[in-house]
Amino acid sequence: MNPARIIALSTAYWDSQTLLTANRLGLFALLADDAKTLQEIADALEIQPKATHLLLNACIALELLDENEGRYTNSALSRAFLVPGEQAYLGDAIRYSDDLYGTWGKLELALRSGAPPMPAEKYTGEDAQQTRNFVYAMHNRALGIGSIMVDLLDLSGRSRMIDVGGGPGTYSALFAGRYPQLHSRVLDLPGVLEISVEIIASMGVSERVTTQPLNYLQDDFPPGNDVVLISGVFHRESAETCRDLIRRAGQALDPGGMLIVSDVFTDPGGKGPLFATLFGLNMMLTAPDGGVHADADVASWMQQQHFGDINKADFPQPMPHRVVSGIKQ
Repeated sequence: MNPARIIALSTAYWDSQTLLTANRLGLFALLADDAKTLQEIADALEIQPKATHLLLNACIALELLDENEGRYTNSALSRAFLVPGEQAYLGDAIRYSDDLYGTWGKLELALRSGAPPMPAEKYTGEDAQQTRNFVYAMHNRALGIGSIMVDLLDLSGRSRMIDVGGGPGTYSALFAGRYPQLHSRVLDLPGVLEISVEIIASMGVSERVTTQPLNYLQDDFPPGNDVVLISGVFHRESAETCRDLIRRAGQALDPGGMLIVSDVFTDPGGKGPLFATLFGLNMMLTAPDGGVHADADVASWMQQQHFGDINKADFPQPMPHRVVSGIKQ
């Protein structure tokens, strides 16, 4: 039997730390416009030339950089996703993964204590830089997720939406861009919303996408809505809390209103897909009730709260997200 799989798993962090460090140093931004020599890169990033050479070679092997006659450039992959200002930029999301790197080293501690090593308060307002990294990371990811979500759901004729735990407001902004009649309120913690307003303004929809401070664990949702969107929230909460969020969403909807729940969900039983199972561990490390749920369970919880016309849809591969929607009867 070949042990290659075990060895690859045991050293997988070598790959990730190379990417995280290169992104943190600003390597991909440095190479955005011009090819540079090893010495030019080392000088600009203020790192040692010998070490720089090792880093650059590793990035080439990881298909993040190219080299020609001693001059280094971003690969097509890095140009698309790791250069600031590009439409599909993921550098902020990578930076948040960097913030999580040390936390994953405390997995055993979390398993024994039952408490997350990274308190949620730290990246939702308490630590300004980590909060900014977190909110912009969610924005980077939501741009891709949301561009698919607006194709999976039909909000024609609906004009009033609340975006519960809406974070950067990206989903609301994308839906508002698709549906000119739609107005949305992004409901989240004050420290998060300070950054959300920047992002919403940058997307040109501030007149129709507003923010309202709200703790969804404690505060009532504003009533009289056509749509309640809850995206990327259930993985932070227990099954009991998720059922209560569905109940309160029903109270906030007018008859015929739509509830949308989007997240990383598992298959029934929770043993797959792989990304979803690992994502559950990630959420355990960063939220007191963090984990992952099955979309079949979410559909059942909606039925119990008298939602009808329930629909489940998968995002196209390789995206790990799924969406469950239902209509208030």
